[in-house]
Amino acid sequence: MSRYRTLTLAGAAHLGRPGRRKGFHTQQPGEVASKLLGVPFETLDEQAQRVAEHVAEGRHIARNVTDDYDEGTTLGQRAADVVASFGGSWTFVGLFASVMVVWVGLNAFLLASRGRTFDPYPYILLNLFLSMLAAIQAPVILMSQNRHSERDRLNAQHDYEVNLKAELDIMLLHEKLDLLREKQWEELLAIQKEQLELLATLLPKRDLAP
Repeated sequence: MSRYRTLTLAGAAHLGRPGRRKGFHTQQPGEVASKLLGVPFETLDEQAQRVAEHVAEGRHIARNVTDDYDEGTTLGQRAADVVASFGGSWTFVGLFASVMVVWVGLNAFLLASRGRTFDPYPYILLNLFLSMLAAIQAPVILMSQNRHSERDRLNAQHDYEVNLKAELDIMLLHEKLDLLREKQWEELLAIQKEQLELLATLLPKRDLAP
């Protein structure tokens, strides 16, 4: 029975070594698109084409979109962000309230002590300054919001690319596991067939032995 034992051990060792198979990452983006997405590569949009290229080449697609976007900002855009950040803080609210209180108090003091003031009630000059501040601050804040909206749109597009690539990689992983399992089953059936043939040749010899 030594031959039977040798054949069994050799078959088990062979099953433990997965065969060399052409990796999917060595194929072309068109093959990835047609096999995983079911459409030609040319019909995909720019994002899906980029994902197919990264999957075919086996490269990662994740990156820091925020830093990449911030590197291309201009001085005016950075100034708009600073103005919007300061205008939406409690510091600005406190300074704004303090200026109004000082303005009203100073006019009241001048009116009481000298009988005249530089901005009498109802404070038309103060209303003019507030209107000019609002007219300047509003478009600056809108510029900052538009820039943040553009950055959020880029982040959403990047998240879509990462999710699509993850989905395709999972599909590739399932495909490789299925192929490996099918190949191992075929090898196991072949080994079992050889073992049965060996047993069929050994049993008559044992029966003929005295």
